[in-house]
Amino acid sequence: MILTPETIAFLMAAALMAGCIDAMAGGGGLITLPALMAAGIPPVQAVATNKLQSCFGTFGACVAYARRGHMDLKTYKGPVIAAFIGSVGGAWLLQRVDPSILAGLMPALLIIIAAYFTFSPKLGDADRHARVGIWALSGLVGVIGFYDGFFGPGAGAFYTTIFLALGGLSILRATAQTKAANFASNVAGLLTMVAGGHVLWIAGLTMAIGSIIGGQVGSHLAMRFGSTLIKPLLIIMSLALTTKMLIDPKNPIHIYLFG
Repeated sequence: MILTPETIAFLMAAALMAGCIDAMAGGGGLITLPALMAAGIPPVQAVATNKLQSCFGTFGACVAYARRGHMDLKTYKGPVIAAFIGSVGGAWLLQRVDPSILAGLMPALLIIIAAYFTFSPKLGDADRHARVGIWALSGLVGVIGFYDGFFGPGAGAFYTTIFLALGGLSILRATAQTKAANFASNVAGLLTMVAGGHVLWIAGLTMAIGSIIGGQVGSHLAMRFGSTLIKPLLIIMSLALTTKMLIDPKNPIHIYLFG
C-alpha cells in the first residue's frame, strides 16, 4: 500500500501526540489507530502498523523511567513476561477473528476505570500494600497483554489500574511498570504480525519517529508533575476512548442503542 507524503506527515504528527499522552496515561492508540484507519489502512494492518510505531515510543519511555529509578524489572519481571505471552495469543487470534467482538465490552470497562481514578482517595505518589501476590498480578497483566495484542487502545490504562489498585504501587511507579508491560506486549504483538505479513513498514517507521519524541516529552512531564498530571489524564483518556467507541457506528453497543 502506497501512502502520499501528506498522509505520512499526518500519521507522524498523530504518533507524536499519541506518544506523549501514552507515556503519561496510556490511551495513545485512541489517536493512532483512528489516524491509520482514516488513511485508508485495513483494520488488521492498522493494528500491526500501530504496534510497530508504539514499540519505539514505549521503549523510549521505558528508558526515561528506568534512568530515574522508577522501574523495577527484577521484582516485576513476571508481569512483563505475562504481557508478552498474552499479546502473542491476542495477535494470533486477531488474524483469525473479527476484533469487534471485544469492542462491545470496552466502553463499560473504561467507564469503571474512569470511576476508579475519579473517586479513589488513595492515589498518590507513595507505594501502598499490595492486595495480590506477584503470580495473580502476572495473570491479570497477561490478560491485558492478550487484549493489547488483539486490539490495543486502552491497554495502558488497564495495566496502570492493575498495578495501582492491586499491586499497591504509587501512581508514578505504576505508570513506569505499565510502560515495561506495554513494551513487552507491543513487541510480542509486532513479531506475531510480522510473521503474518501485515505490517506497513514505511508508515510504521515514520510514525515511530513521532512516537519516540512524544514518549520522551510525556515521560518527563509525568515524572515532574506525578499524580497531579497523571490522574486527570487517566480519567480523560478513559472517558475519551469510551466516547469514541460509543459513537462508532460499528460498535455493538452503538448498534444496540441506536440501531
